[in-house]
Amino acid sequence: MDIKGTVAVITGAAGGIGRALALELAKRKAAGLALVDHSDTVHQVAKAVNELVGSAIAHGYTGDVTDEGFRKSVFEDMASKHNRVNICVPAAGITRDSLAVKIDKATNQVVIYPIETFRQVMEINLVAPVYWALEMVAGIARMRAEKGLKRWEPTEPLEGAVIFIGSVSSLGNRGQVAYAATKAGLEGAAATLMMEAVYHGIRCAVIHPGYTDTPMVRAMGEKLIAEQIIPRTQLRRLIQPEEIADAICFMISNAAVSGSLWADAGWHPSA
Repeated sequence: MDIKGTVAVITGAAGGIGRALALELAKRKAAGLALVDHSDTVHQVAKAVNELVGSAIAHGYTGDVTDEGFRKSVFEDMASKHNRVNICVPAAGITRDSLAVKIDKATNQVVIYPIETFRQVMEINLVAPVYWALEMVAGIARMRAEKGLKRWEPTEPLEGAVIFIGSVSSLGNRGQVAYAATKAGLEGAAATLMMEAVYHGIRCAVIHPGYTDTPMVRAMGEKLIAEQIIPRTQLRRLIQPEEIADAICFMISNAAVSGSLWADAGWHPSA
Protein backbone atom coordinates (compact mmCIF):
# COMPACT_ATOMS: atom_id res chain seq x y z
CA MET A 1 0.00 0.00 0.00
CA ASP A 2 1.51 3.27 -1.13
CA ILE A 3 1.29 6.00 1.52
CA LYS A 4 1.40 8.71 -1.15
CA GLY A 5 -2.07 10.15 -1.61
CA THR A 6 -3.61 8.49 1.44
CA VAL A 7 -5.82 10.17 4.03
CA ALA A 8 -5.05 9.32 7.66
CA VAL A 9 -6.52 9.80 11.10
CA ILE A 10 -4.11 9.83 14.04
CA THR A 11 -5.37 10.16 17.60
CA GLY A 12 -3.01 11.22 20.36
CA ALA A 13 -1.29 13.39 17.76
CA ALA A 14 -0.25 16.30 20.00
CA GLY A 15 3.00 14.65 21.00
CA GLY A 16 5.09 11.51 21.23
CA ILE A 17 4.47 8.76 18.69
CA GLY A 18 1.39 10.46 17.22
CA ARG A 19 3.27 13.66 16.42
CA ALA A 20 6.24 11.80 14.97
CA LEU A 21 3.93 9.72 12.79
CA ALA A 22 2.14 12.81 11.47
CA LEU A 23 5.44 14.28 10.33
CA GLU A 24 6.58 10.97 8.82
CA LEU A 25 3.35 10.45 6.86
CA ALA A 26 3.61 14.01 5.58
CA LYS A 27 7.18 13.36 4.38
CA ARG A 28 5.86 10.29 2.55
CA LYS A 29 3.32 12.49 0.76
CA ALA A 30 0.06 11.61 2.49
CA ALA A 31 -2.70 13.78 1.02
CA GLY A 32 -4.59 14.52 4.23
CA LEU A 33 -4.02 14.13 7.95
CA ALA A 34 -6.57 14.42 10.75
CA LEU A 35 -4.60 15.07 13.93
CA VAL A 36 -6.75 14.38 16.98
CA ASP A 37 -6.02 15.02 20.64
CA HIS A 38 -7.61 16.34 23.83
CA SER A 39 -4.90 19.04 23.89
CA ASP A 40 -5.01 22.21 21.80
CA THR A 41 -1.31 21.60 21.09
CA VAL A 42 -2.47 19.38 18.24
CA HIS A 43 -3.16 22.55 16.22
CA GLN A 44 0.51 23.52 16.55
CA VAL A 45 1.47 20.08 15.26
CA ALA A 46 -0.85 20.55 12.27
CA LYS A 47 0.77 23.90 11.57
CA ALA A 48 4.25 22.36 11.74
CA VAL A 49 3.23 19.60 9.34
CA ASN A 50 1.75 22.07 6.87
CA GLU A 51 4.86 24.25 7.01
CA LEU A 52 6.99 21.17 6.39
CA VAL A 53 5.19 20.24 3.17
CA GLY A 54 4.09 23.70 2.11
CA SER A 55 0.45 22.70 1.86
CA ALA A 56 -2.61 22.55 4.15
CA ILE A 57 -2.83 18.76 4.39
CA ALA A 58 -3.04 18.54 8.20
CA HIS A 59 -6.02 19.54 10.32
CA GLY A 60 -6.14 19.63 14.11
CA TYR A 61 -9.18 18.38 16.03
CA THR A 62 -9.50 18.88 19.78
CA GLY A 63 -11.90 16.65 21.65
CA ASP A 64 -12.62 13.53 23.67
CA VAL A 65 -11.62 10.39 21.74
CA THR A 66 -14.26 8.38 23.61
CA ASP A 67 -17.07 10.62 22.32
CA GLU A 68 -18.97 9.02 19.42
CA GLY A 69 -20.22 12.32 18.01
CA PHE A 70 -16.74 13.82 17.99
CA ARG A 71 -15.33 10.73 16.28
CA LYS A 72 -17.94 10.78 13.52
CA SER A 73 -17.48 14.52 12.97
CA VAL A 74 -13.75 14.08 12.37
CA PHE A 75 -14.31 11.47 9.66
CA GLU A 76 -17.07 13.50 8.04
CA ASP A 77 -14.97 16.66 8.01
CA MET A 78 -11.98 14.87 6.51
CA ALA A 79 -14.16 13.35 3.80
CA SER A 80 -15.40 16.83 2.89
CA LYS A 81 -11.88 18.32 2.88
CA HIS A 82 -9.99 15.49 1.19
CA ASN A 83 -11.41 12.04 0.61
CA ARG A 84 -12.47 9.03 2.63
CA VAL A 85 -10.00 8.09 5.36
CA ASN A 86 -8.00 4.96 4.55
CA ILE A 87 -5.34 4.91 7.27
CA CYS A 88 -6.24 4.88 10.97
CA VAL A 89 -3.68 4.94 13.77
CA PRO A 90 -5.55 5.48 17.06
CA ALA A 91 -2.55 6.26 19.26
CA ALA A 92 -4.21 8.13 22.15
CA GLY A 93 -3.65 6.46 25.50
CA ILE A 94 -3.24 7.02 29.22
CA THR A 95 -1.57 5.30 32.15
CA ARG A 96 -3.02 5.20 35.65
CA ASP A 97 -0.46 2.96 37.30
CA SER A 98 -0.86 1.36 40.70
CA LEU A 99 -0.61 -2.11 42.20
CA ALA A 100 -3.76 -4.18 41.73
CA VAL A 101 -3.88 -4.87 45.48
CA LYS A 102 -1.70 -3.06 48.00
CA ILE A 103 -1.43 -2.22 51.67
CA ASP A 104 -1.93 1.44 52.50
CA LYS A 105 1.08 2.35 54.64
CA ALA A 106 -0.79 5.05 56.52
CA THR A 107 -3.85 2.97 57.49
CA ASN A 108 -2.54 -0.59 57.08
CA GLN A 109 -5.68 -1.31 55.07
CA VAL A 110 -5.86 -3.40 51.91
CA VAL A 111 -6.63 -1.24 48.87
CA ILE A 112 -7.92 -2.58 45.54
CA TYR A 113 -7.24 -0.76 42.27
CA PRO A 114 -10.29 1.51 41.73
CA ILE A 115 -12.75 0.05 39.26
CA GLU A 116 -13.62 3.54 38.01
CA THR A 117 -9.97 4.07 37.05
CA PHE A 118 -9.82 0.67 35.36
CA ARG A 119 -12.87 1.57 33.29
CA GLN A 120 -11.39 4.94 32.34
CA VAL A 121 -8.20 3.31 31.05
CA MET A 122 -10.26 0.72 29.18
CA GLU A 123 -12.41 3.37 27.50
CA ILE A 124 -9.46 5.44 26.29
CA ASN A 125 -6.90 2.72 25.55
CA LEU A 126 -9.06 -0.11 24.21
CA VAL A 127 -12.66 0.82 23.42
CA ALA A 128 -11.88 4.14 21.74
CA PRO A 129 -9.11 2.81 19.43
CA VAL A 130 -11.32 -0.06 18.28
CA TYR A 131 -14.19 2.28 17.44
CA TRP A 132 -11.99 4.80 15.61
CA ALA A 133 -10.84 1.86 13.51
CA LEU A 134 -14.39 0.63 12.98
CA GLU A 135 -15.43 4.11 11.84
CA MET A 136 -12.86 3.94 9.07
CA VAL A 137 -13.79 0.38 8.12
CA ALA A 138 -17.47 1.39 7.95
CA GLY A 139 -16.66 4.28 5.61
CA ILE A 140 -14.77 2.05 3.21
CA ALA A 141 -17.41 -0.70 3.39
CA ARG A 142 -20.09 1.89 2.60
CA MET A 143 -18.10 3.19 -0.36
CA ARG A 144 -17.61 -0.30 -1.79
CA ALA A 145 -21.29 -1.16 -1.33
CA GLU A 146 -22.30 2.00 -3.20
CA LYS A 147 -20.06 0.92 -6.08
CA GLY A 148 -21.62 -2.53 -6.11
CA LEU A 149 -18.38 -4.15 -4.91
CA LYS A 150 -18.56 -7.17 -2.65
CA ARG A 151 -15.70 -9.22 -1.27
CA TRP A 152 -12.31 -7.63 -1.91
CA GLU A 153 -10.11 -9.60 -4.28
CA PRO A 154 -6.29 -9.58 -4.36
CA THR A 155 -6.43 -8.32 -7.94
CA GLU A 156 -7.77 -5.03 -6.51
CA PRO A 157 -5.69 -2.37 -4.75
CA LEU A 158 -5.85 -2.52 -0.97
CA GLU A 159 -8.38 -0.08 0.46
CA GLY A 160 -6.89 0.78 3.84
CA ALA A 161 -4.89 -0.08 6.95
CA VAL A 162 -5.40 0.11 10.70
CA ILE A 163 -2.41 0.07 13.04
CA PHE A 164 -3.12 -0.15 16.77
CA ILE A 165 -0.53 0.97 19.32
CA GLY A 166 0.07 -1.83 21.78
CA SER A 167 2.92 -1.98 24.27
CA VAL A 168 5.51 -4.33 25.70
CA SER A 169 3.37 -4.04 28.83
CA SER A 170 0.86 -6.32 27.11
CA LEU A 171 3.09 -9.15 28.35
CA GLY A 172 2.36 -8.04 31.89
CA ASN A 173 4.06 -5.33 33.90
CA ARG A 174 4.07 -4.68 37.63
CA GLY A 175 1.77 -1.82 38.60
CA GLN A 176 -0.03 -1.73 35.25
CA VAL A 177 -2.99 -4.07 35.63
CA ALA A 178 -5.33 -1.77 33.66
CA TYR A 179 -2.82 -0.52 31.09
CA ALA A 180 -1.46 -4.01 30.37
CA ALA A 181 -4.97 -5.42 30.00
CA THR A 182 -5.90 -2.79 27.41
CA LYS A 183 -2.75 -3.28 25.37
CA ALA A 184 -3.17 -7.06 25.37
CA GLY A 185 -6.79 -6.51 24.35
CA LEU A 186 -5.72 -4.56 21.28
CA GLU A 187 -3.87 -7.62 20.02
CA GLY A 188 -7.08 -9.65 20.07
CA ALA A 189 -8.99 -6.80 18.45
CA ALA A 190 -6.40 -6.43 15.68
CA ALA A 191 -6.38 -10.17 14.93
CA THR A 192 -10.17 -10.32 14.77
CA LEU A 193 -10.54 -7.14 12.74
CA MET A 194 -7.97 -8.40 10.23
CA MET A 195 -10.15 -11.45 9.61
CA GLU A 196 -13.27 -9.32 9.14
CA ALA A 197 -12.01 -6.10 7.54
CA VAL A 198 -10.01 -7.81 4.80
CA TYR A 199 -13.41 -8.57 3.25
CA HIS A 200 -13.43 -4.84 2.44
CA GLY A 201 -9.73 -4.74 1.49
CA ILE A 202 -8.50 -3.38 4.84
CA ARG A 203 -5.51 -4.73 6.73
CA CYS A 204 -5.12 -4.49 10.48
CA ALA A 205 -2.15 -4.99 12.78
CA VAL A 206 -0.73 -3.90 16.13
CA ILE A 207 2.72 -2.58 16.98
CA HIS A 208 4.09 -3.12 20.49
CA PRO A 209 6.62 -0.36 21.23
CA GLY A 210 9.07 -0.62 24.07
CA TYR A 211 9.74 2.33 26.35
CA THR A 212 9.74 5.34 24.04
CA ASP A 213 10.89 8.88 24.76
CA THR A 214 7.43 10.40 25.13
CA PRO A 215 5.85 12.67 27.75
CA MET A 216 4.01 9.63 29.15
CA VAL A 217 7.27 7.77 29.80
CA ARG A 218 9.15 10.85 31.01
CA ALA A 219 6.37 11.40 33.55
CA MET A 220 7.52 8.21 35.28
CA GLY A 221 10.56 10.12 36.50
CA GLU A 222 14.21 10.07 35.53
CA LYS A 223 15.15 7.89 38.53
CA LEU A 224 12.75 5.10 37.57
CA ILE A 225 13.80 5.30 33.91
CA ALA A 226 17.49 5.07 34.84
CA GLU A 227 17.09 2.27 37.38
CA GLN A 228 14.20 0.16 36.10
CA ILE A 229 13.90 0.70 32.33
CA ILE A 230 17.31 1.39 30.76
CA PRO A 231 19.05 -1.60 32.45
CA ARG A 232 16.41 -3.93 30.99
CA THR A 233 16.65 -2.45 27.48
CA GLN A 234 19.37 -4.01 25.34
CA LEU A 235 19.97 -0.79 23.39
CA ARG A 236 20.50 0.97 26.76
CA ARG A 237 18.39 3.97 25.77
CA LEU A 238 14.79 4.96 25.24
CA ILE A 239 13.36 4.40 21.77
CA GLN A 240 12.83 7.57 19.76
CA PRO A 241 9.27 8.33 18.59
CA GLU A 242 10.59 8.68 15.03
CA GLU A 243 11.76 5.06 15.14
CA ILE A 244 8.24 3.87 16.00
CA ALA A 245 6.76 6.14 13.33
CA ASP A 246 9.08 4.58 10.75
CA ALA A 247 8.02 1.09 11.88
CA ILE A 248 4.33 2.03 11.57
CA CYS A 249 4.91 3.25 8.01
CA PHE A 250 6.59 -0.07 7.23
CA MET A 251 3.51 -1.87 8.55
CA ILE A 252 1.23 0.28 6.42
CA SER A 253 3.32 -0.12 3.27
CA ASN A 254 4.11 -3.85 3.42
CA ALA A 255 1.00 -5.87 2.61
CA ALA A 256 2.50 -9.03 4.09
CA VAL A 257 2.60 -7.54 7.58
CA SER A 258 -0.33 -8.41 9.80
CA GLY A 259 -0.61 -9.57 13.39
CA SER A 260 1.93 -8.04 15.78
CA LEU A 261 5.24 -6.26 15.37
CA TRP A 262 7.47 -5.84 18.42
CA ALA A 263 9.61 -2.71 18.45
CA ASP A 264 10.98 -3.10 21.97
CA ALA A 265 14.71 -2.29 21.65
CA GLY A 266 15.37 -5.57 23.44
CA TRP A 267 13.42 -4.69 26.58
CA HIS A 268 12.44 -7.52 28.91
CA PRO A 269 10.38 -7.26 32.10
CA SER A 270 11.75 -8.43 35.41
CA ALA A 271 10.21 -11.39 37.18
